[in-house]
Amino acid sequence: MKRSKHRGHKEDRNGDEPAILETENLDRQGMFMGGGPDPDTISLASVTAVTTNVSNKRSKPDIKMEPSSGRPVDYQVSVTVIEARQLIGLNMDPMVCVEIGEDKKYTSMKESTNCPYYNEYFVFDFHVPPDVMFDKILKLSVIHSKNLLRSGTLVGMFKLDVGTIYYQPEHQFYHKWALLTDPDDITAGCKGYVKCDIAVVAKGDNIKTPHKANEQDEDDIEGNLLIPEGVPAERQWARYYLKIYRAEGLPRMNTSIMANVKKAFIGENKDLVDPYVQVLFAGQKGKTSVQKSCYEPIWNEQIVFTEMFPPLCKRMKIQIRDSDKVNDVAIGTHFLDLRTISNDGDKGFLPTLGPAWVNMYGSTRTYSLMDEYQELNEGQGEGVSFRARLLVSLGVEILDPSSPDITSSTDVQLEGVPNISETATGKVEEFFLFGSFLEATMIDRKIGDKPINFEVTIGYYGNEIDGVAKPKGKKGNSDEEETELIHNSSDEEMDNDGDLTSVATTPPMKPVITDRNYFHLPYFERKPCIYIKSWWQDQRRRLFNANIIDNIADQLEDGLNDVQEIIKTEKAYPERRLRGVLEELSQGCSQFLSLANQDQNQAGRTKLDRERLKLCMSEVENIGQQAKAMRSQVKKSTVRDKLKLAQNFLSKLRFLANEPQHSVPDIFIWMICNGKRIAYARVPSKDILFSSIVEEQGKDCGKVKTIFLRIPGKKGFGPAGWTVQSKIEIYLWLGLNRQRKDYLSGLPNGFEENKLSRGPGLPCSPPISLTYMMKQIFQLRVHMYQARSLFAADSTGLSDPFARVFFSTQTQVTEILAETLCPTWDQLLVLENVELFGEATELRDDPPIIVIEIYDQDTGKADFMGRTFAKPVVKMADEHYGPPRFPPQLEYYQIYRGNCTAGEMLAAFELLQIGPNGKADLPPIDGPTDMDRGPILPVPLGIRPVLSKYRIEVLFWGLRDLKRVNLAQVDRPRVDIECAGKGIQSALISNYKKNPNFSTLVKWFEVDLPENELLHPPLNIRVVDCRAFGRYTLVGSNAVTTLRKFIYRGADKQANNYTTTEEIIVVNMEPDPACKKMETVVKLDSCSDAVVKVEDDDKDGKGKKKKRKKGDEAEEEELDESMLDWWSKYFVSIETLTEALKAQEAALSDSEDKEDADITDGDIKPDDSPVKGTKRGKGKKKRQVLDPFEKKKPKLDELKVYPKELEGEFDSFEDWLHSFNLFRGKGGDDDDQNVTDEDRIVGKFKGSLCMYKVSDDTQRDMSFDSNMGMFQNIPHNDPINILVRIYVIRATDLHPADINGKADPYIAIRLGKTEIKDKENYISKQLNPLFGKSFDVEATFPMDSTLAVSIYDWDLVGTDDLIGETKLDLENRFYSKHRATCGITRNYAIHGYNVWRDPMKPTQILAKLCKEGKLDGPHYGPGGRVKVENRVFMAPTEIEDENGLKKQTDEHLALTVLKHWEEIPRVGCKLVPEHVETRPLLHPDKPGIEQGRIEMWVDMFPKDMTAPGPALDISPRKPKKFELRVIIWNTDEVVLEDDDIFTGEKSSDIFVRGWLKGQQEDKQDTDVHYHSITGEGNFNWRFVYPFDYLMAEEKIVISKKESMFAWDETEYKIPIRLNLQVWDADHFSADDFLGAIELDLNRFPRGAKTPKQCSIEMVTNESEMPTVSIFKQKRIKGWWPFVARNEDDEFELTGKVEAELHLLTGEEAEKSPVGEGRNEPDPLEKPNRPDIALLWFLIPFKAAKHLLCDQYRWLTIKIVTALLLLAILGLFLYNMPGYMVKKMLGA
Repeated sequence: MKRSKHRGHKEDRNGDEPAILETENLDRQGMFMGGGPDPDTISLASVTAVTTNVSNKRSKPDIKMEPSSGRPVDYQVSVTVIEARQLIGLNMDPMVCVEIGEDKKYTSMKESTNCPYYNEYFVFDFHVPPDVMFDKILKLSVIHSKNLLRSGTLVGMFKLDVGTIYYQPEHQFYHKWALLTDPDDITAGCKGYVKCDIAVVAKGDNIKTPHKANEQDEDDIEGNLLIPEGVPAERQWARYYLKIYRAEGLPRMNTSIMANVKKAFIGENKDLVDPYVQVLFAGQKGKTSVQKSCYEPIWNEQIVFTEMFPPLCKRMKIQIRDSDKVNDVAIGTHFLDLRTISNDGDKGFLPTLGPAWVNMYGSTRTYSLMDEYQELNEGQGEGVSFRARLLVSLGVEILDPSSPDITSSTDVQLEGVPNISETATGKVEEFFLFGSFLEATMIDRKIGDKPINFEVTIGYYGNEIDGVAKPKGKKGNSDEEETELIHNSSDEEMDNDGDLTSVATTPPMKPVITDRNYFHLPYFERKPCIYIKSWWQDQRRRLFNANIIDNIADQLEDGLNDVQEIIKTEKAYPERRLRGVLEELSQGCSQFLSLANQDQNQAGRTKLDRERLKLCMSEVENIGQQAKAMRSQVKKSTVRDKLKLAQNFLSKLRFLANEPQHSVPDIFIWMICNGKRIAYARVPSKDILFSSIVEEQGKDCGKVKTIFLRIPGKKGFGPAGWTVQSKIEIYLWLGLNRQRKDYLSGLPNGFEENKLSRGPGLPCSPPISLTYMMKQIFQLRVHMYQARSLFAADSTGLSDPFARVFFSTQTQVTEILAETLCPTWDQLLVLENVELFGEATELRDDPPIIVIEIYDQDTGKADFMGRTFAKPVVKMADEHYGPPRFPPQLEYYQIYRGNCTAGEMLAAFELLQIGPNGKADLPPIDGPTDMDRGPILPVPLGIRPVLSKYRIEVLFWGLRDLKRVNLAQVDRPRVDIECAGKGIQSALISNYKKNPNFSTLVKWFEVDLPENELLHPPLNIRVVDCRAFGRYTLVGSNAVTTLRKFIYRGADKQANNYTTTEEIIVVNMEPDPACKKMETVVKLDSCSDAVVKVEDDDKDGKGKKKKRKKGDEAEEEELDESMLDWWSKYFVSIETLTEALKAQEAALSDSEDKEDADITDGDIKPDDSPVKGTKRGKGKKKRQVLDPFEKKKPKLDELKVYPKELEGEFDSFEDWLHSFNLFRGKGGDDDDQNVTDEDRIVGKFKGSLCMYKVSDDTQRDMSFDSNMGMFQNIPHNDPINILVRIYVIRATDLHPADINGKADPYIAIRLGKTEIKDKENYISKQLNPLFGKSFDVEATFPMDSTLAVSIYDWDLVGTDDLIGETKLDLENRFYSKHRATCGITRNYAIHGYNVWRDPMKPTQILAKLCKEGKLDGPHYGPGGRVKVENRVFMAPTEIEDENGLKKQTDEHLALTVLKHWEEIPRVGCKLVPEHVETRPLLHPDKPGIEQGRIEMWVDMFPKDMTAPGPALDISPRKPKKFELRVIIWNTDEVVLEDDDIFTGEKSSDIFVRGWLKGQQEDKQDTDVHYHSITGEGNFNWRFVYPFDYLMAEEKIVISKKESMFAWDETEYKIPIRLNLQVWDADHFSADDFLGAIELDLNRFPRGAKTPKQCSIEMVTNESEMPTVSIFKQKRIKGWWPFVARNEDDEFELTGKVEAELHLLTGEEAEKSPVGEGRNEPDPLEKPNRPDIALLWFLIPFKAAKHLLCDQYRWLTIKIVTALLLLAILGLFLYNMPGYMVKKMLGA
């Protein structure tokens, strides 16, 4: 009866929930047979829940066959590194490394700066399962001075897991600051910040890029840290202690060939596994020691991780691995989700766990050399067998960095821990599991007809290979482990207490054929049983609490599904049912509170148990109270909102029910054929756990369940996993052995037990099979009415469907209907003499499941198209056949093909018991009515829908983009429309190439359709090509599944929105200051100048005062009209959009805060998308939102920037002309949705439908054209020539196309046969190119109706690559009543930047619209009024031309009406304003993943009207040339770096270096002021920096080659910042860096007047200081501090500089040139330094004198004496030989 939407994905991951059922589509689940309060509805409250296995007490069980986890998906992670700030270190050259998993990417290196600006974009593509993706760690690290030879030093890093990003709103962090820390030194604190955007996109997600907010907000680093909501900004370091005690139940590996080989070599039979535990957390890896040859390893070790807390990595991966010389393999994996073992609330607790056992699941326990399911052991996908269990505990300790004993590195440490006592995890109890197989059907025929048996295991018990290992220390035999091997179920080995060990497998049995696809096992009366005894720690309390919460949740979910179904089928009083549901919920919650608090002192209770209990108690109590409070607020109007809130309760309960500390392992059921394991099912132990208290009992305990077996591992993906492997009806009971007296009580009555014969006097053993004496005979009637939106199984894009119904061991098929995706079978299938075992009431409340499979009949074989499940309505023999339950109603059942939906089936099912009188008691079946159909029975009258006559009118407009069919082009197409057996054909298009439109526009046909609109059959549109010799080829088809939007409801219903009497409604254009609406903004523009000025004065008073405080000049200069261009308008509009989006977010968060208040008031109306939200923000936010408006609005006209496609805003422009995609070819089989539908589109049919009941005598007005039916006033569809003008502004976030992570984009445009490639104007190495181009293309509708705008990447060699493209349907825009041809501007102007660009003036447009809509008007009256129908508008009537002359005009009036056209009765709709739309760029190879966005707009002008003026000039603004002159006058208090070698006094040889950021190569140095003893330096030195600057963006533009090999220059835009540094010059070693300051020239602190006033505050406390902008002040002189960081990373003052900054434009600089340094022209005078003309010459002498005569006198004398002696000795040695020779020779 219950299913969990959240369950499927979440629990697969934790591996303790089977995914036999998974609910994707909540709406599809059950609606009760009657509409009103029938008995079923009433009994709902008391029914317990069923989640996994199938028997819901519901007509619609929801079962998924294919596993959902573990299947690879496409992901794209995009990271933009914008800049870094406050990096710690002196004069560094930083670069940023972005690393995800193994992939690394680097930014470029920025030289000598602590706040580098990068703005570089990186994209990583992955194709992995979600689990693997979300566990990947993303690291941002800043590295200093890395080059080819050295790896650089790490400054700091930041890491988080990809899952954290994915679970953010919009899957992204935008413009956030990542805080860097040093992993080797945790005491150091923050190492700097990196500002970045990170987004993770999976296939099919669309990411909204927030528009760039203004810079000031983002400079608040602390307020914009990169951390998820709710994580404190100050994260601390913490130690995570994971203690690993021991493991047991490792799979036996000694049964393999390897064992014998090893035995032969080694000579002894050792355990063949060397286990160790490996733990991965936050990108770090820890390992325990390896325990050699051991199946029950004991480690007693702890792994210590040091990581920030709370960590941004959610899961810890714990893996038991087998150490091997070649490669280690995983034995089992468990993920610890930190969210489930901690709580961040006020009464929360740090992560804690255990000591507790965690169970690991993975591949089968049989050992083979090549394990085909190895990925399951790695934790990918759902485990198919128990692998091992591990005793662990986790504790977290927050570190105090100031304490001295802390090791500062974060390396993982391994330490020993003392042994843990046996009882720490609870008292070991003997558990008893009993199961009985009542039926095994739908066994896949591919398995073969060898004997089949079933094996049931719980943990390592029941598995044939393992035998049964009784745990140590039980029953006094702790010295010796007792192992008894069980070879098969027939072995009768006795336990020492005389009880049979266990019987884990059923006897093998040969299957019997059911039909061409399936077998069944002939159990009939004799049902095999299994039972297993096992020993586990008794931690049932955990499971009991989880069960109670699960039961509450299941009940809630069921009720919510009910409410949704009531809303969906439009039945009465959904609010009553919701009130009932909330009532049940609050009762359930109070029940939990009374039950959960038992057994508090049980052995083995851990801290987590106590904390979780507290948490669950408070949360559940809270939910109960909220539900109670909410109950009274449920009204008809608020049902949907309250339903959403109740869904939140549901997800909260599901989260609480998920128990992180395991106890009894899950049960696995395996189907074994001829000794080979085929398919499995997994049943959580808590679901079948017995308790004497009903609420605590598992929902499937002691009940018969239907379970579908699945193929294990990856093999189950795709078509293989769609076939049912086997469907079993099984009864399971698990409980303590001593509670087992009732274990058979839930079985259907009427059986005898068959036991194994045993000796006399031995205790009784459980049965090995049951023989049923009692059975009921039923007749099943299946009313198959129709199906819709089935899967296209044939190459034509259609199918030949038939349905096959399986119930128990019987099956029947419907007839085959050819060539349709929407078959109406209208057939009754009767399954006679169905034998069911069980109790009457059980069967009535919970009948077995019916499986319906739909196939496509092909020659010789049938292809599977989808499957659905149903429960019949049961009538017992003693019940009356009549309302409210009978006859049953037709309902829609969702058809699934794998995990994707594949249509819906409309049917009803009834199961009627055949009583003692045989079939005479059953309601009669009418015979076949239709002779053509032979013996086929139709659906009986009480069940088939009531029909009435409808007329369907079809508007045939044309066909577009038809592709070739079988290589031949389509030439003479025709459209066939069919609905419910009737149909109509369009006129033939005689030459598709020349004119693809139809000549006859409207045709109609009449058809009998059900009264209930929900049961309307689909309407089929087919396009055929008429070839020679009367042949027809199907081109493509489309099934319109819901006709509701085409039903015409009479005009009288719509007419009540305005009064027919001539009541005049004055639409006042002057804003009323009292009304707190943002409407003011919009209307303010449309008032006359005079009014605006008045507004200005009274509103802007506040604004201006504010400005003064800020230090801006009070007189904001009037904007100079001549300075303004289109870009001024664009940038202001972008700012408005940003403000509006912010206001909306704020409004949303406000409305969330006040959930209890009625949500609908004051909120943006549901039909208004964010764009209109600009006008109607929340009242509260008005002040803040209007601020920017007040400053700018009256001065600048704006356009509307849409953050999405225009189509999204105006309902795809399908106001009267709809596009129906035509499909052909087989449907795609993808994992999530039929993504390949894109490839199946072969064209479009354009037209429309209108249906109405014929009985309506529709009133026709006089001008009614009967040929056009309901489609009056639509234009003709003859070919028409158009001038299309495409404006492309810019592209953003393009996907990099080159190896260097950049692209060289250019625009390509394709419309019909015209193709423009703007290749020569490519933009080098840019992912955010600014194009600013317009293109004119001539086109003819209907031939050229699709415009494709693509961005290509230019390549020097090879072909250019497509980055992405976007397609626009121009025809729908052109004909739309929203008038999308040329946007309506805010104001009418005849010159200047805001010139009116439509060839038709507003008055002409208004006159045309009034004429077409048959409206009265427009009547222009005196005093600036205009009247249309019964609305009066007011506006100014004067206009200024270029020369400033005023003249009278009605254009403003007309424009005002056009801007408020949606307020006009009957025909009003919003007209498209002057706009820019943002369209996603897509690439055909990567469907569904955005490759960037493009901002553009399109104007269209018919050629038969006045020609439009020249295109707007939107070419990018050229940067303006400026020159910055910086004069360094003096320095003071510079730190003294050098010790004079001689005198020992401190001095510095000071010089100052300066450059503009980004132009490091143009750095300039002053001369050196030598030997400054006071830190004073005099320079009078001028730096000159020419630069190009964009005023609007506040960036300088630099063009330079990236490298020696670059082909062309790349343009960079960088914020303008002046860097000044002070250095100490050294002759022989490198100069010493002393300090620096960086000034952002747009806002930097005003210089101090004197050195005394100049303090370090100007840097550290910059935000508080008055700031100036060099662009406003032009010339500024003052003192600024130099700072550097000391050893403690604190800023310290290292000097002061007196500088003068002077900014000139390029022209001014040319007129008054100056020299650099002190050169001509305009030289500066020499500084007045102390007289040191000969200093460089004299200093050495002075120093020498000082040294020799004073300091080292005696040393000098000694050295001189020694030198003299040496000299004498040397001379002696030199001369001695000569003298000796002389003497000897006597010369």
